[in-house]
Amino acid sequence: MDTRTRIQDLPVSGRTKRRSTGIVGLNLLLDGGFPEGTLIMIYGTAVAGVDLAAKQFWKAEGGEEGTYLMNDGDVEIGMIDAIDLHPEMYLQQMAGSRLVVDSLSTIIIRYGIDGALKFLTLAREAIRNRGANLVFVVYSGIHTPMEITRVMRAADIVIEFKTDVHQSEIERTLAVHKIRNAAAPQRLLPFIITEKGIEASTTSRVV
Repeated sequence: MDTRTRIQDLPVSGRTKRRSTGIVGLNLLLDGGFPEGTLIMIYGTAVAGVDLAAKQFWKAEGGEEGTYLMNDGDVEIGMIDAIDLHPEMYLQQMAGSRLVVDSLSTIIIRYGIDGALKFLTLAREAIRNRGANLVFVVYSGIHTPMEITRVMRAADIVIEFKTDVHQSEIERTLAVHKIRNAAAPQRLLPFIITEKGIEASTTSRVV
């Protein structure tokens, strides 16, 4: 391949291609979405909205095929029941570009932290080779600090979903704590949970 051909194959903007998160406000915060070929850890309590965020990413508009592996909840139409699958078998089931594992917490509990990290290592190579994205859910409050730290180090992007109660109001925000090879946003993103899922604020200017 000559130099001219290689240059023509590069994106005009020179930026990494990005895939929609399924949440408009989060797309703005991340300058367009998740960089292709990345592992995304979303974590929080079971009522913080992490499962909704995972589903919205999986179902985001664009016509892309995706795979949702469910191992600790109700299996909805289109999802794969992974309750009896060893994590090393997950890769064989993953088709498309929008991949979800719900949850990595279950893998850690059943197969240990080393088994979970081995799965993430294998998944990273696979998704980078085809420009896909893998979102995996981790529930807070059930793992040791060291386990959480090791998973965060393995992830390319880490997003925390927070729920705070102030007198008679519930305040929900998400924080992007890590983006590999880039600066993480410096502000929290407020969001609400509706019958359609997560709606994040788009009113604040993202800098």
